[in-house]
Amino acid sequence: MSVSLALFIVVGALATIGGLGVVTTRNIVYAALFLLLSLMGVAGVYLLVFAEFLALVQVLIYGGAITVVLLFAIMLTRSREYPRIGDNPQWALGLVASLAILGVLIAAFVARPGPMRTELPDANFTFVGLGTELFTTWALPFEVASLVLLVALLGAIIIARAGGKE
Repeated sequence: MSVSLALFIVVGALATIGGLGVVTTRNIVYAALFLLLSLMGVAGVYLLVFAEFLALVQVLIYGGAITVVLLFAIMLTRSREYPRIGDNPQWALGLVASLAILGVLIAAFVARPGPMRTELPDANFTFVGLGTELFTTWALPFEVASLVLLVALLGAIIIARAGGKE
């Protein structure tokens, strides 16, 4: 077993454990922390395939910003005012749907074994070109996403405001 395969198994297990923790825990704060663990596992996979920029984006944007916004929203909402939510009565339908999707994925994997693509694309990729593209073509979508996150955080603060008018 090579070192890279062993590292892939470790970070894959971290991502899988984090994902299972998100969907199985009843505490929403623990679910957010399991989500962080899963996202860090995905960043580790990116590092193993030498996609350092994607790993950095994964850690900074998803692991940092999104998880912090989720935790702020959880902490600032008045969850004590809402009745405890029990099990969803549609869990059996969700289980059947997820098993069906798993079956389709396994069938697709068995039907086409091996890597999907073996050669790298012929592209001159530079970080200067990426930065130029991000700050020209994709500047507006990034600003819209940041405004949506800001509105979500402000909404959580307004909802959590103590003594506010209803």
